[in-house]
Amino acid sequence: MMHFHDRRDAGQRLAQAFDGYRGDPSVVVLALPRGGVPVAYEIAKHLDAPLDVVVVRKLGVPGHEELAMGAIALGGIRIVDRDVVDRLRISRDALDSAAEQELAELDRRERAFRSGRPGVTLRSRTAILVDDGLATGSTMQAAIAAVRAREPARLIVAVPVAPPEACEAIAQRVDEVICLTLARHVFAIGQWYDDFAQTTDAEVRALLDARARALPPSPEVPGTAHHA
Repeated sequence: MMHFHDRRDAGQRLAQAFDGYRGDPSVVVLALPRGGVPVAYEIAKHLDAPLDVVVVRKLGVPGHEELAMGAIALGGIRIVDRDVVDRLRISRDALDSAAEQELAELDRRERAFRSGRPGVTLRSRTAILVDDGLATGSTMQAAIAAVRAREPARLIVAVPVAPPEACEAIAQRVDEVICLTLARHVFAIGQWYDDFAQTTDAEVRALLDARARALPPSPEVPGTAHHA
């Protein structure tokens, strides 16, 4: 199975799967911050395409926050993992409380990462949605819902590593899934990387700024100006 030195290495390898999209002006690369941004940056650079973020927040199980019981995205999008919620008997109040706590951080990151730039227009374009790996896939499902609401013509999900069942679930919601490594037991995404150091807010901004400087300004997305 494929192993990666770091997220940039994973992105460079993943970018090779998109050679057919080089020079296509309809392509936009989207990243789940923070860890998905260095991966997506390499794909966007390879394709000479715009790079933007889709901010999603995991809803952690109370007392075991590393375990996702769902995820939220802007626009009132909430994905709930019914298996986890039912098995652990998590109440609606607990779900609502977790979502409320994460909403403030979601909005903060949305504002901070773009450094005042509006989101990139997705309508009628090809959107490539990238993360550094999938475990349960709940955050990716929330990101997919957020991107679908912006009406791309085609939506592709690309990740370096994921379990087959997560890819199968995602494949039902998008036009194509590209995963370099299918791993049956993904306990932690970091086990597939030599260097899985946390990506910082500053690194996210620097990579987004670098791609923005490399390209002409993109049209503003209707309804996102308030995040500037």
